[in-house]
Amino acid sequence: MPYRYLPDIATADVAFEAWGETREEMFCAAADALTNVMVDDLASVTPTEEIVISLANEELDLLLFSFLQELIFLKDARCFLLRVPRIMITETEEVLHLDAIARGERIDNERHPMMVDVKAVTLHLFSVWRQENDWWARVVLDI
Repeated sequence: MPYRYLPDIATADVAFEAWGETREEMFCAAADALTNVMVDDLASVTPTEEIVISLANEELDLLLFSFLQELIFLKDARCFLLRVPRIMITETEEVLHLDAIARGERIDNERHPMMVDVKAVTLHLFSVWRQENDWWARVVLDI
């Protein structure tokens, strides 16, 4: 599991760190950590539908922020729980472009009993960094 929850960071929120050997792996791990806050069993999210997510930002941390916010938006607006098996991040003219394939399904309360409802990603303690050979992110979610 390339993420861990941080119990002593935020009293009324949920915090986690996610990591991977590449930026893309770290983004995928952060997406799983986000979804796993809402549902106990990630395997219960069946990849029956596919959504393409395309975003851009000049900063990697803000790109991750926007990406996680997009997953929350899709949960709220379209009632989708999503996992992200593949992401590609490219850079052109000092702008980072994210193209992701998200797979999942509509929330089914019988199969997806929601543990908590994530409202938003916060900027409190939000950070992305490179440490040795891995990319890391710290995220605090408003629940």
